[in-house]
Amino acid sequence: MILRWIGLGTVLISFGLGWAWMAYESAIDSAINTEQPVNFEINKGDSLKRVVTNLVSKDVLTKPFYFNVLVRFENAAGRLKAGMYRVLPGMTLRQLLAMIIQGKERQFSLVFIEGWTFDRILKVLSETPQLTQTLNDKSPEDIMELIGVGKQHAEGRFFPDTYFFTKGTTDLQILKRAYYKMEQALNLEWENRADGLPLRTPFEALILASIVEKETAQADERPIIAGVFTRRLQKSMLLQTDPTVIYGMGKHFNGNLRRKDLRADTPYNTYRRKGLPPTPIAMPGADSIYAALHPKKGNSLYFVARGDGNHVFSSTLKDHNRAVALFQKKKKRR
Repeated sequence: MILRWIGLGTVLISFGLGWAWMAYESAIDSAINTEQPVNFEINKGDSLKRVVTNLVSKDVLTKPFYFNVLVRFENAAGRLKAGMYRVLPGMTLRQLLAMIIQGKERQFSLVFIEGWTFDRILKVLSETPQLTQTLNDKSPEDIMELIGVGKQHAEGRFFPDTYFFTKGTTDLQILKRAYYKMEQALNLEWENRADGLPLRTPFEALILASIVEKETAQADERPIIAGVFTRRLQKSMLLQTDPTVIYGMGKHFNGNLRRKDLRADTPYNTYRRKGLPPTPIAMPGADSIYAALHPKKGNSLYFVARGDGNHVFSSTLKDHNRAVALFQKKKKRR
C-alpha cells in the first residue's frame, strides 16, 4: 500500500514537473504582449532585479518569474550588457534576453543632407539627444584636429548620408565616420576622373563639386553645369557663380543678392577673382562629386535659372543675355 502511494506520488510529481516545464517553455517562446515598440535602458551596474523592475514598469514583463528563471537557466545574470534597447512586437522572452546578452542596442539615426554647411551639421549634432556632446565649445579648426587631420578647413569635408549609432556615441565619432567616408568617395572618383580636367588635386575637385551642388538640385543638370565651369576654368574665365558670393558673405546675407555684393572683393567672390574659391562652400553629394570629375562635354559657357528648378544653357554671351532678359522678365511678372 505504501509502495502504491509512493508510486502515485512520483507520477504526480513527474506530471507536475512536466506541466511546469511546458508552461515555462510556452512562456519564454510566446510573443511579448506589446503592440508598439518599447524602449528601455540598462545602465552600467544595474542588477537583474533592477532590469526586471524596469521591464515590468514598461509592461514588457507581465510574468517576471519566467524571465528570472530563464536568466538563471542561461547563467546570464552577469552578462546583461548596458545600453538602450527596443522591444519589438512579436519578440519573445528568449529573444529579449539574447538581445541584451549580445548587446544589440537600439539603433538611432541622423541624416546629413547634400548642400548643408558645416554650421548646419554642427547644429544637427547638437540637437540629437542620444549623442554624447563633446564639441560644443570647439572651433571648426579644433574639431578637425580632434578628427586627426590637422587644422584643415572643415567646410565640405563630410559625406552626406544616413548615420546609424547607439546611445552614448559621441558627436566626434559621427564626424570621423562622415569625414573618412568623404575621403574614400572623393579619392575613388579622383582615381577614375576624366582626362584633361583643370583640377590639380582632389581638394579642388571637392570645391568644384560643392559649387555644382549649390547650383542645381536636378541630377541630370549636374554634369552639364560641371561642364560649364570646367570650360570657364580652362579658358581662364571668371566662374561668376552666386553661391560662392553668398557663402563669402556669411551671416551678412539676408536672402537678397545685390549688385554691390557682386562687386565686393572677397576670396569667395567669383565675379571678381578668377579660378576656384579657396575652400568648398557646402557638402557635396556623390552625384556632384562624380559630375565635377566627369563633366559633360559641350560648348556652353553660361546658364541662367528658368524659375522652375531647371536652367537654360548658352554658348555665347549674346544668347545668354537674351535668356537672362527673358526669364528675368517672367520673374518680375510673378
